[in-house]
Amino acid sequence: MTLSLDEKIELLKEVGKEIINENELRDMIKWKSENNKDIIAYDGFEPSGNIHIAQGLLRAINVNKLTKAGIKFKFLIADWHAAANQKFGGDLEVIKKVGDFFIEVWKACEMDLNKVEFIYASDIVKDPKYWEYVLKISINSTLNRIIRCTQIMGRSESDALTASQILYPLMQAADIFYLNIDICQLGLDQRKVNMLAREVSKIFNLPKPISIHHHMLMGLTQPPETDLTGTDRAIQLKMSKSNPDSAIFMLDSLEDITRKIKKAYCPVKGVKENPILEYCKYIIFERIDNFKIDRPDKFGGNLEYKKFSDMESNYSKGNIHPLDLKKAVIKYLDILIKPIREHFEKNQNANKLYSFVKEAYSRSNS
Repeated sequence: MTLSLDEKIELLKEVGKEIINENELRDMIKWKSENNKDIIAYDGFEPSGNIHIAQGLLRAINVNKLTKAGIKFKFLIADWHAAANQKFGGDLEVIKKVGDFFIEVWKACEMDLNKVEFIYASDIVKDPKYWEYVLKISINSTLNRIIRCTQIMGRSESDALTASQILYPLMQAADIFYLNIDICQLGLDQRKVNMLAREVSKIFNLPKPISIHHHMLMGLTQPPETDLTGTDRAIQLKMSKSNPDSAIFMLDSLEDITRKIKKAYCPVKGVKENPILEYCKYIIFERIDNFKIDRPDKFGGNLEYKKFSDMESNYSKGNIHPLDLKKAVIKYLDILIKPIREHFEKNQNANKLYSFVKEAYSRSNS
C-alpha cells in the first residue's frame, strides 16, 4: 500500500522525538517522490560489545517505520570510529567481528531488510574522496566546536581526549555526505554532529541533511538528581553498557530479564522518568496487540490494554501495582527476545560470533 505524503510524515513523527526540520522533510519527500528519486536515511553504530534492547528491538521498530514510509536505510558499521574511540584497544579485526555480530542480531529481530543496506566504515575509508570530505569539514570547523561534538561518542569536553577521538566527529559528519544521506536518523545524543553537518553542507553545495532524532531509552536504575535538562538530561538517563544491570541485552536469559526488571526503578503512580513504562511504550506496545497484566481476583483480577496511554493513565492513578506491571513486562520482553536467543543457539555461525564477542569484551574490560 502506497502512503500519502501526510501519512509518511506522521509515520516519521512517530520515530522522531525531534525533527530538524519538518518543513524541509516534507519538501524533500515531495520532490524526491515527484522525481522518482530514492530517499536515503542512515544511522551509524559503533561495534563496542554486547547489543542492548534499544540498539536491537527499538532500532528494528524505527527502521521498519522508515522503510514503510518508502525510505531506504543504510546502517554504517562504524568500525573505524570505534577504533578511533579506543574500543577493544583499537583492534580493527576484533571490532569488525563485533560489527558482524550486530548485523546478525538485526537480521534475527524482525527488521524488514528489503530496503536496508549494511556498510562498513573500513570499506568507505579506502576512497580518497571520503578523506577529502573529512579534510574540508575540518578546515571549516573550529577545534572547540569539534570538541563539543565528542558528546556523540560518550565523551565530555572535560575529558583528556586523544587525537583519534578528535577525528571521530569529523568522520561522522563526512559519513553523511559520502553516503549521500538525506535523513540522519539517530538518537538525540548524536544531535551536535548532525547540526555540524547541516552547517557545513554549504561548502559542498549540498542540501542540509534532515535530522530525525529518536528517543533514547532510559536505563533501568533510578534517575540521578541533577540540574541537567532537555537533551543533556536525556543523554544522562540513557541505558549504558558499562552498567549491565541498567539495560536488557538482546541475548539476555529469562533469569537475566527477571532479575533486572524486578529491581528496576518503578515508583508507585510515577509516570515521569519511569523506565518500566518506557519499555512498555517504545517496545512492547509496538510489538503486541494486547497487553495483559495477570492479577489474582482478590487484587482486582486481570487487566488488558490495547493502548499504552490507557495503561499509563491507570498506573498514574495507582490502579496498577509496580510488581504486577513488572511481571507483565518480564513476560513480554522474554517473548520478544526468545527468538533471538534461539537463533544464536541453533545457528552455528551466530553462536560463534556471540562467543567471540563475549570473550573479546571480557578481555578488553579485564
